[in-house]
Amino acid sequence: MRRAFVTGATGLLGNNLVRELVAQGYAVKALVRSRAKGEMQFIDLPTVELVVGDMADVGAFAASLQGSDTVFHTAAFFRDNYKGGNHQSTLEKINVAATLDLLTHAYRAGVRRFIHTSSIAVLHGGPDTDIDETCLRAEADADDYYRSKILADRVVLAFLQTHPEMHACLVLPGWMWGPGDLGPTSSGQLIDDVVNRKLPGLIPGTFSVVDARDVALAQIAAADKGRRGERYLAAGRNMTLRELVPLIGRIAGVKTPVRQIPLPALYLLAAVQEIYARLTSKPILLSMATVRLLTREKNRTCFNPRKSEEELGLSFRGIEQTLSDTIAWYRKHGGDKLDKHMNS
Repeated sequence: MRRAFVTGATGLLGNNLVRELVAQGYAVKALVRSRAKGEMQFIDLPTVELVVGDMADVGAFAASLQGSDTVFHTAAFFRDNYKGGNHQSTLEKINVAATLDLLTHAYRAGVRRFIHTSSIAVLHGGPDTDIDETCLRAEADADDYYRSKILADRVVLAFLQTHPEMHACLVLPGWMWGPGDLGPTSSGQLIDDVVNRKLPGLIPGTFSVVDARDVALAQIAAADKGRRGERYLAAGRNMTLRELVPLIGRIAGVKTPVRQIPLPALYLLAAVQEIYARLTSKPILLSMATVRLLTREKNRTCFNPRKSEEELGLSFRGIEQTLSDTIAWYRKHGGDKLDKHMNS
């Protein structure tokens, strides 16, 4: 039996990866920060072994890496970076230094296969041009989160240079959607805001929308067929929010905004939301970092996944199916409030 260790196991990608690994016959150890959350996420998967730990202290759970064939590293510090404030030190600690710690401990434990969850953030290209795995982003053109992912990739590739027995691939997801989003991530938060009619208007932005289940399949395929040290895009479909929000509304059965918020008003709204977040500690859809990201990356999400399709056999399910499945999961797990709005 193949044995896998998954970091970030209760996250959107992590939990879908765990489920697919179990379905394919893997024995899975799942790293969770909260046992209660892990038990809730995997209540229907009693064979999954929960390992309580945090990427801030890899050494504390390193012994649990023993016996694994492959480590799938999906954990990252991401969501809080777009809630306002400066998170550079945490990004470097969790996304960069901890990746090296994990690699080092995994190698010492006898693991020789490592699948690293990178990001489309490490790639860059001109507006409306095809971007592939060779179009690497310069650090000077990166915000703090993007920079942390660039540096994490370098850590993995540098480790391969000094450890020829280690096999590692890098999978680069787009904006992930799908069931099992307990966080919620930004995609789950957007669904909540659309369904509960909290969205004051449409914001500019183009995105590469992908089903987390397809990214999970890409990771497993990379472990089986990926070439050592190679990047593989799992980027999905290029969409604007003008296209995405009405589609969410149609599937959910709710009305959605039609007007686009002007950029100056967007910055003002983000500033107000950041103050709200600091006062309440509640999640927000829009921060200053998010607005800067949206304006800088406009029309720069035309990713070409041909390499992943040809080498890994990757394909992408339709966005309508992804959204339908995601909304159905929220409907089941979101309580009466969500149901009330979706049926009104």
